[in-house]
Amino acid sequence: MITEALFCLALTVYYEARSQPLIEQVAVAQVVLNRVNSPHYPNNVCAVVYENHYPNELHKCQFSFMCDGVAETYPDTDAWVQANQIASLVLSPTLPDLVEKATHYHADYVSPYWASTLTKVAQVGRHIFYQ
Repeated sequence: MITEALFCLALTVYYEARSQPLIEQVAVAQVVLNRVNSPHYPNNVCAVVYENHYPNELHKCQFSFMCDGVAETYPDTDAWVQANQIASLVLSPTLPDLVEKATHYHADYVSPYWASTLTKVAQVGRHIFYQ
């Protein structure tokens, strides 16, 4: 059974990290849960994923795929199945947090304006994580 939280988390994994190794996909999913557990963000997965959702206004959303103006589809079926498996794993309470409660991340090939205002806590592959 696919719950709303599982779907929203799988969507984030699929669009933010599907081409990355498994550990990076897990780490990206954990950022969403860390936000859910933070008093600075909404308290459920879908609300975190959709926070500041402004279609067609890149850089205003919390997650870039929400503002790229492209409909969310799943042309890579294998990656979509894997994203759902990762989301299910990350939603289980037994998985340790690989990113030390990070609430932000970016790929190592970009330099977002906000990175210098936060503390870097981990790097997993090509993703850098911050609190």
